[in-house]
Amino acid sequence: MLLHLGGCRGKMGILLIRRVGLFCRSAHLSPQNLEYRPIKKVMVANRGEIAIRVFRACTELGIRTVAVYSEEDTGQMHRQKADEAYLIGRGLSPVAAYLHIPDIIKVAKENNVDAIHPGYGFLSERADFAQACVDAGVRFIGPSPEVVCKMGDKVEARALAIKAGVPVVPGTDAPISSLQEAQEFAKTYGFPIIFKAAYGGGGRGMRVVRDYEELEENYQRAYSEALAAFGNGALFLEKFIEKPRHIEVQILGDKYGNVIHLYERDCSIQRRHQKVVEIAPAAQLDLHLRDRLTSDSVNLAKQVGYENAGTVEFLVDKHGKHYFIEVNSRLQVEHTVTEEITDVDLVHAQLRVCEGRSLPELGLEQNKIQINGCAIQCRVTTEDPSRGFQPDTGRIEVFRSGEGMGIRLDSASAFQGAIISPHYDSLLVKVIASGKDLPTAATKMHRALTEFRVRGVKVGVKLNWLL
Repeated sequence: MLLHLGGCRGKMGILLIRRVGLFCRSAHLSPQNLEYRPIKKVMVANRGEIAIRVFRACTELGIRTVAVYSEEDTGQMHRQKADEAYLIGRGLSPVAAYLHIPDIIKVAKENNVDAIHPGYGFLSERADFAQACVDAGVRFIGPSPEVVCKMGDKVEARALAIKAGVPVVPGTDAPISSLQEAQEFAKTYGFPIIFKAAYGGGGRGMRVVRDYEELEENYQRAYSEALAAFGNGALFLEKFIEKPRHIEVQILGDKYGNVIHLYERDCSIQRRHQKVVEIAPAAQLDLHLRDRLTSDSVNLAKQVGYENAGTVEFLVDKHGKHYFIEVNSRLQVEHTVTEEITDVDLVHAQLRVCEGRSLPELGLEQNKIQINGCAIQCRVTTEDPSRGFQPDTGRIEVFRSGEGMGIRLDSASAFQGAIISPHYDSLLVKVIASGKDLPTAATKMHRALTEFRVRGVKVGVKLNWLL
């Protein structure tokens, strides 16, 4: 789930004016203008497989690691994988514990943490959290607070894309405040249209409307979903593109104005607007279209002074026209497939950029980034296909994974005896298959998924294999 502070545009605006000098990222800066400050200890303000992913990268770089965990997560694996671990959110609900900024900052300061990695979900796209880190003298491993704020506001991000010359889907210039505005938009652009949450993503607050009879009900449902998920029910409207490809571009920027792309991922296979299978690079993508997608992504990132890792997402229609959707100002769940085809460790790069290293210093220059083969990621989830993929919970009694050459597994709770909680995301393990081309990677994925044996909870392996 992605949560965003509803009042970001107003309250953060005042704060950002005061801090504009502190956070400005100008292209004329050179490595001599900023001090290199090595990171000795990193906290991950998250749980599960992404926390372990970051811990492993830190260990490889000689950086000490700190985990935080809720009362619900006392026995979880991410707590065991860190050098230090501390309870947060005592007395709070399992999710609220990971959203309790004061506790997280308190643990960081008391234990001499140099930097905090937000992972994905939870606080990863909250500008107030990024600002709280900076105010506490702890580095935030991600973009500056004002960039997180701009990119988290889907309407402002859309305006910035237009300013950068990036094509966008016809839509509202600001969040709508009434059903009447939605009716006027439908009259102008025709159906189908789609409601989207202005301050969040992950498929929540999204509703496709195909005629006037559906408009009022879907407006109310989208508003309620957005309010429950992000604390703000603000919606904006776009013309709905039928059966598009969902293509996203991985970007990486440093503190000196350098931005590169690491090519694209195809995330078109989705369920309920949430990604299920991701492929890098996108199959049969026109080379001229690839150039436009990557060029637009880099130009947009440079315009906003983007630092660290991020993803620019697009829809591509049946005519090959691309349209900007949003920027995710964090590491994505599917960053793994990009790592496999480029041989670039994105978490290593995030840490080094946060320390003050430039991309050229790290050997990350555009002409050196090449595509090598193909990679596919499938998300094995604890969901029951026979019940409409409702999350399943309980104790894993048997667990045997698919492994072997060309297979990478990123997980946290995928072992015999693990307790699957009803309170968190249903992701059990990410299976990544790599090969010289798409058919080779697909064959490896097919073989790996058919090797899985899980008992005690239902899993969505069969769905991934069929897809």
